[in-house]
Amino acid sequence: MKYPEVLGIADVLPQLASFDAIIDARSPGEYAQDHLPGAINAPVLDDEQRIRIGTMYKQIGSFEAKKLGAVLVAKNIASHIEQLWLDQPREWRPLVYCWRGGNRSGSMAHILSKVGWPVVQLDGGYKAFRAEVNADLEIAPPLRFKVICGTTGSGKSRLLEVLAAQGAQVLDLEQLAAHRGSVLGNLPSQPQPSQKAFETRIWDCLRHCDPALPVFVESESKKVGNLRVPAALMDTMRSADCIALTLSRADRVRLLMEDYAHFLVSPATLNAQLEHLAALHGKEKIRRWQAMSESGAMPQLVDELLAEHYDPAYLRSIDRNFVRYGQAMPLELGDIGADDFLAGARWLMASVR
Repeated sequence: MKYPEVLGIADVLPQLASFDAIIDARSPGEYAQDHLPGAINAPVLDDEQRIRIGTMYKQIGSFEAKKLGAVLVAKNIASHIEQLWLDQPREWRPLVYCWRGGNRSGSMAHILSKVGWPVVQLDGGYKAFRAEVNADLEIAPPLRFKVICGTTGSGKSRLLEVLAAQGAQVLDLEQLAAHRGSVLGNLPSQPQPSQKAFETRIWDCLRHCDPALPVFVESESKKVGNLRVPAALMDTMRSADCIALTLSRADRVRLLMEDYAHFLVSPATLNAQLEHLAALHGKEKIRRWQAMSESGAMPQLVDELLAEHYDPAYLRSIDRNFVRYGQAMPLELGDIGADDFLAGARWLMASVR
C-alpha cells in the first residue's frame, strides 16, 4: 500500500482506537479549542508562526509566504520527530490531521511516510470530524437514560462517580463541563472547556455506550455553567425514567461543605458568586449571607441557601422539566460515607434494567 494513506472521516472513526497516535498538526490555539479524542498536539506552525505566514501571504505574496512556511514547517516537523517519535518502530501507525486535511497535515504525513511509517492522513481534517459530531448530536441518541434527580447536595455527582467505578454506563455532564452546575459551581483553577470541546466529550462518551444497557445521567438544566447541553440530548433526558435520590438536609449540608471546601478558605470568592443571586433575593439578604461567609458561619449559610434558594428552585422545575419524575424510583441514602454511595450504586445497578 502506498503511504500516506488518505481516509475520510467515515473510514477513520470506526478504527480511531487502533491508531498508535492521533496527531493534531494545527496550532496550539486551534487544538485548545477542540480536537479529536485522544489527539496530541504537534503543530507544524505555532500560533505566532501561523499569523506571520498568513500576514505575509496577504501583504507580500504567496510565493514568499510559502518559502518561509516551508522553512518553519520543516524545522517543526524535524523537532517533533526527534523529541517525540524517534524511538517508534517501523509498525508505528499514526493518524495525522489539520483543519481541512490540506498542507499542514499533508506535509507532516509526507515526511513521516518517507521515514517508512504507515501513516494515515484524515481527509477533510478537523472540519470533517466536527461535521460528524454536529450531525450525531442533532438526533436523539438511541440510548436508555436513567436520570438521577435530587435536590442540591443530595449526592448525585458522587453517585454517578461510584456507578462509573462499578462499571455502569455514565454520562457525567458536570465532569465533562468542569462545572458543578449551579451559580456557585465554578471549579477552582479549572476553566470550562470550549462549547465545541464539551460537545466532543459528550459525543465520545455516547458513542462508547451499549444501547442494551442503561446510561445513568444527572438531571441537569440546559446549561452547565456557560456551556449548553445539545438540544436533542436534553429532550431525550427529559423524557427518560427518573430516580429520586434523597438525603437528609443535615447530611446535604455536610456533603456541600466537603464539595465546596475551596469557599471555606476563600470567603471572598464565595461572596463574589453570591452577588449573582441579588436579582432573586435582594441586596439586603445577599449582604447578610456575605457577612455569614466572612464570619465563618458556613454550615448555617449553606442551610439557608438550601432552604431559601436551591430547594424552591428545584421544586419549581423538576416536575415541569422531567416528565416522568412523578413515577421516579426512590433511592434514600442514610449517610454520605463511601459505603453508603457504594451500596446505593450497587442497588441501582441490580434494580434498573
